[in-house]
Amino acid sequence: MTDQPKPTSERHVPVLRDRCINLLAPGFEAARLRGETPIAVDATLGMGGHSEAMLQRFPDLHLIGIDRDEEALALAGERLAPFAARTDLVHAVYDEIQDVLADLGVAEVHGILMDLGVSSLQLDERERGFAYSFDAPLDMRMDTSRGQTAADVVNTYSEADLVRIIRKWGEEKFAGRIANRIVAARAVKEFTTTGELVEQIRSVVPASAAKSGGHPAKRTFQALRIEVNEELDVLERAVPAAVDSLALGGRIVIMSYHSLEDKIVKGVLQARSKSSAPLGFPVELEEHKPELKTLTKGTEVPTAVEIAENPRAASARLRAAERIRARRAA
Repeated sequence: MTDQPKPTSERHVPVLRDRCINLLAPGFEAARLRGETPIAVDATLGMGGHSEAMLQRFPDLHLIGIDRDEEALALAGERLAPFAARTDLVHAVYDEIQDVLADLGVAEVHGILMDLGVSSLQLDERERGFAYSFDAPLDMRMDTSRGQTAADVVNTYSEADLVRIIRKWGEEKFAGRIANRIVAARAVKEFTTTGELVEQIRSVVPASAAKSGGHPAKRTFQALRIEVNEELDVLERAVPAAVDSLALGGRIVIMSYHSLEDKIVKGVLQARSKSSAPLGFPVELEEHKPELKTLTKGTEVPTAVEIAENPRAASARLRAAERIRARRAA
């Protein structure tokens, strides 16, 4: 018997791996046709599964991996060690993509992948406090080196603010009951673990709600995670920054896992895929032409086979686009 952790490649099955890479591939080919070295950014590196597959498939590819989670970066670094000469792994939040590229002296890239939400590592490491299925410290920070924890939120936010985030970020219809219960419970004893929070949520969410909505704490945990990591604020900045970093013919592929994420992604990609010419303008100038062409009709969802290979793919929603108008010179 051994307590050694499994190799990263066995702990992490990349969501929709082949489909993502097939969508990115023409962007790398466009770079080659111009005599350029293809450059990809894995903006949410995680444990490096997508990046490993890209580096294996494209021997000339240079990959830039970004993650705010230092533990994930370390594990991905081990996994991608055979490709060290073709990789740059950076500790950053993915809305900082343009700063990362500038620091590396990279003007533009040919493929960008974003796999949003919580990673397999964060879900599987119990002490991180992302999961409601087992008791752990109430943390939920993707970057454990800084920022407030979920415990800080539930113990210090006003009842009105708790209602707001649980309703808005968690889309939880029992937000009022849950917030009221949290405030009453913390007056007796502050929350320190996920189990304590789950217990209080269970006490006010009707058992019948679980039949259609899943675990009673699911939405509240999502809301807290989004609040702690400022996920949607980061995403609103990250998608435009990523699009602005694409070379002509470069492609962006984004996987989201709930409607709030997908709404932001859809908004940016659709807006950049339309003419910006004023209504009634007689001539469409070059700067008014669409920057992007969408590659997916709405969102693509995983097949039954893909879900069987990786159950965490079940809620994935994929969108992709290609840059069809050259970036404006800086």
